[in-house]
Amino acid sequence: MIRLLLVDDQSLVRQGLKAMLSLESDLEIVGMAENGEEAISLVETLQPDVVLMDVRMPVMNGSTATKIICEKFPHVKVLVLSTYDEDRDVSDAIRAGAKGYLLKDMPSEELVHAIRCINLGYAQLAPGLLERVINPKTQVNSSETTPSILSELTPRESDVARLVAIGATNQEIAAKLFISESTVKTHINSIFNRLNLKNRAQLAIYANGVFTHATPEF
Repeated sequence: MIRLLLVDDQSLVRQGLKAMLSLESDLEIVGMAENGEEAISLVETLQPDVVLMDVRMPVMNGSTATKIICEKFPHVKVLVLSTYDEDRDVSDAIRAGAKGYLLKDMPSEELVHAIRCINLGYAQLAPGLLERVINPKTQVNSSETTPSILSELTPRESDVARLVAIGATNQEIAAKLFISESTVKTHINSIFNRLNLKNRAQLAIYANGVFTHATPEF
């Protein structure tokens, strides 16, 4: 069962999401909040698995709340669901620690699928948002920049990053590379430090940008 906290400043949206998501046998709505400050308090009390977070809200916005939640409760995954797709909103949310950013006009079945993927550790982005959240310092615009970026990683770290880019879990990466899951975690943490990334979602986005035109040799 995936425990969900719904955060949106519009009561109609909260109630609509609750009605829709409650139809799924593996989803449980454990609480609802109308701003980021209330969301933080409820996360501490309710310990949800996934927080479905709006961005623009009174009292405290979604990005600020996401940053605090991810720092205080690292086991809780935040998935942004917003009307807005401006670059600043998207990048702020992802850099705050959100594992995904989706738009409210998406089909309901795709939202349900995304929640399940987020709970499993996969990053989720609405179509067209990938390029907006790649760190400008590491964004790849041509094949000439790729070697210098790859030089930041060891060969094994590059292998791990390639697999993260295609959505592999730590267990799948370990099996593919014939290493332990703890070693995979060590490599991923090392990549975070080398590339100044905060979480797996950012790594997946970064790796997709770097390896878009490359075929993994596995």
